[in-house]
Amino acid sequence: MENNLFDRHIYKQILDSIEPGRVTVIYGPRRVGKTVLLKKIQAELSKKTMYVNGEDMLYRGWLESQNSSIFRENLGETEILIIDEAQHVNSIGLNLKIMVDTFPNLIIIVSGSSSFELANQIGEPLVDRKTEFKLYPLAQLELKKYETAAETKELLTKRLIYGSYPKVLTAKSNEQKEKILLDLVNNYLIKDVLALDKIKKSNKIFDLLRLIAHQIGKEVSISELSRSLQLNFQTVERYLDLMEKTWVITKVSGFSSNLRKEITKNYRYYFIDNGIRNALIQNFNELNLRNDTGELWENYIFMERMKKRTYTGPNANYYFWRTYSQQEIDLIEEHGGNLYGYEFKWNQKKINSAPKEWKSTYENAQYKIINPDNYLDFVAQILPILSHS
Repeated sequence: MENNLFDRHIYKQILDSIEPGRVTVIYGPRRVGKTVLLKKIQAELSKKTMYVNGEDMLYRGWLESQNSSIFRENLGETEILIIDEAQHVNSIGLNLKIMVDTFPNLIIIVSGSSSFELANQIGEPLVDRKTEFKLYPLAQLELKKYETAAETKELLTKRLIYGSYPKVLTAKSNEQKEKILLDLVNNYLIKDVLALDKIKKSNKIFDLLRLIAHQIGKEVSISELSRSLQLNFQTVERYLDLMEKTWVITKVSGFSSNLRKEITKNYRYYFIDNGIRNALIQNFNELNLRNDTGELWENYIFMERMKKRTYTGPNANYYFWRTYSQQEIDLIEEHGGNLYGYEFKWNQKKINSAPKEWKSTYENAQYKIINPDNYLDFVAQILPILSHS
């Protein structure tokens, strides 16, 4: 199946949000299908459209002009303006505000692969005048319409290893999948990280990501990373922050009700896509040849759950939970005033009940083990699956 044939869950939401006088913003990593989605929207709306790429110097001159007369000269009779990779346009927020003020009937849609750079530029100028969406690599929620239950079960191990980028899913062989992922890491994702802060030591970025890749499901000590990389504490913090803003990793903090026995000081990090993680450590071995299957499972389920919540709601706060006595839960969701604890277990024979300290401290919280038998309810059903401990 080609990239442009995948239906994205947020497509209708985006269409419904589009209106003159507001800017529709789509954030997401490179190569997840933002451009394909924009082209599909363009075709659906059937209006006179100008499609530009913010990386193209041909357009950036007038897009950065902050001049309504220059905008009018270049836009002409345009009804829809689409700007892909808009973070590359200097002062994009102010320029968009001028356009919205000058052309009240113009529909504007922008996308960006640097969430911080774009969000930071458009935040204040477009307060209450924008609608924002996030697009991730394909979610199981989106893929289920193309697969039988048996196919999904058979493909699970592939997704733990190669992830869910559209081109990876449609690649014919494992070798092609590996080539796509390695190219993505070397020529797109890392390039964006380096460009965002004009970093010259690309080897340090790779080294840092590899260290993080081996600590899935564990608290990460920035002090230890600093010593390992021979970089100062602030530089490591800045690099991690940049990798979040360019959609390589996401972080989770510890949950606590201010009890001294609960650990909250450090973060855990997950990769936006399993394939990216495995490309960084250059390990695409089958599961029976690996000793990190538990980590792959945890990363995959965490991200699939986040995609589901992002696309279908309800929104939640995400945490991990661990005590100094080594009791822990992989994921805590907080929403609607309630707590839900989830433990991710690849090995279905390990039956665990909720940790004693969790049950005694949070008596009304719910707890569930997520394993290969029941994970589809957790990541691909519209209604959340909840059960009492």
